[in-house]
Amino acid sequence: MDFALLGELLSPTVFLAAFAGVLIGIFVGAIPGLNGAVGISLMLPMTFAMPPQLGILLLGGIYMGCMYGGSITAILINVPGDVVAAPAAMEGHPLTLQGRSREALYYSIFSSAVGGTVGVLVMILFTPPLARFALQFGPAEMFFVSLSGLIIVGALSGSVPKSAFAVLFGLFISTVGIDQIAGADRFSFGQNELRAGISVVPVVLGLFCIAEMLSVLGRKDGPATVFKEQDIKRRTVISDLLKRKLLLAKGSVIGTIIGLLPGVGTTLAVFISYAEAKRSSKHPETFEKGNVDGIVAAESANNATVGSALVPLLALGVPGSPTTAIIAGALVVHGVILGPSLFQNRPDIAFVFIYGMLLTVVAMGLIGAYGIKYFSYILKIRSAYIVPTVLVLSLFGAYSLRNSLFDVFIAIAVGILGALFRRFSIPPAPIIIGVVLGPLIEINLGRSLVIAQARSQSLVEYLFDSTLSMGLFAIVIVLLLIVIQMRRKMSATGG
Repeated sequence: MDFALLGELLSPTVFLAAFAGVLIGIFVGAIPGLNGAVGISLMLPMTFAMPPQLGILLLGGIYMGCMYGGSITAILINVPGDVVAAPAAMEGHPLTLQGRSREALYYSIFSSAVGGTVGVLVMILFTPPLARFALQFGPAEMFFVSLSGLIIVGALSGSVPKSAFAVLFGLFISTVGIDQIAGADRFSFGQNELRAGISVVPVVLGLFCIAEMLSVLGRKDGPATVFKEQDIKRRTVISDLLKRKLLLAKGSVIGTIIGLLPGVGTTLAVFISYAEAKRSSKHPETFEKGNVDGIVAAESANNATVGSALVPLLALGVPGSPTTAIIAGALVVHGVILGPSLFQNRPDIAFVFIYGMLLTVVAMGLIGAYGIKYFSYILKIRSAYIVPTVLVLSLFGAYSLRNSLFDVFIAIAVGILGALFRRFSIPPAPIIIGVVLGPLIEINLGRSLVIAQARSQSLVEYLFDSTLSMGLFAIVIVLLLIVIQMRRKMSATGG
């Protein structure tokens, strides 16, 4: 990283983007019914007017903040906004009932900060070397890499048939418009708007914001939050946390390693870390009754996945989770080409983002440590105000992309479709991944066909012509088997 990039990284706007993103993320994550995917989707159109590196860092801050914010709801009112916050609810809410909510929230934020730091450091250390290695990839290798993301993430997000349908639906959306290789007109039905293709933004807003709000319509709000002041110092909790450094280290390592695997997701990391803490505890009978070890293990693993999940996205262009898929869509909207060339073509975006994520961890620690007494106010916001606000912002965001009502109609249509998909348990994430990776797969497959014809080879012969491509194919198979095994383990443990 040269001095120009260092100067940009130290600019006030970068600090502002990181802190604003985390604050929004904690706010969104703490509101029951919202989550990181909704928050990032909602804020995505707001980044259009920002420099790409700041816009992406803002979304990264939301990602980091949301992962912690979910534990606030879980600890205070026993309502985990996401399944990954379930261990925090299991151990944190009993502490709240004992009048120790402040203590539980301190353990949650400090453990999240440690895990987040470890994950981001892994991202900083491993992403640039992996991207440099990936520069050796040709069309065949990139085809296998992008296909692996599609297969692993898509096929393993819930029921395989339903995920396969979702992936195919996403791929179908990505094929609408002018073919980038042959120039053929596909599924446009003579409509000029469709010839330009369907942007990922209205699809994201429809699936994650509008569909989510439609699904919570008519749902009753939870009980009012009761926050009791507790006389406990931050340094007391930090000192006690240092005595649990082995537990912190295990949670951070588990979250980092599992976060690197595309498609496995945060849920498995959190539950494995929680289960390991319970297994190694001298008093396992105290779990689910307010054991802080459970909070430490789960929350450190939770935020450790943030940095490591971004490694395959930044180095290879393959999103490893639903949230990183939305961030991938944001990069595409900002005109950034995903993949190994990112660090060569746009180092300003790549390096500001990966080093700026350290600032998001600092921001999360400061906001979490000093804003605890204000969190109970966030929880008093009723869904009657949340739903219309999110819907209006979603429609405004869809329109702002190209100043087009057509995109608004697309967002509404996809939102209604997404709400129907939820009733049939069809996951939305594989649809987004199909939309994002579809063009990458198509372009590299088309290039492979052209090169194979020029060499008088069949497509299969060309795809397996190099040792590197065969190695990548083998890695994909091994990774798929590992992921299947881990998912089975998660199902067996109830995660």
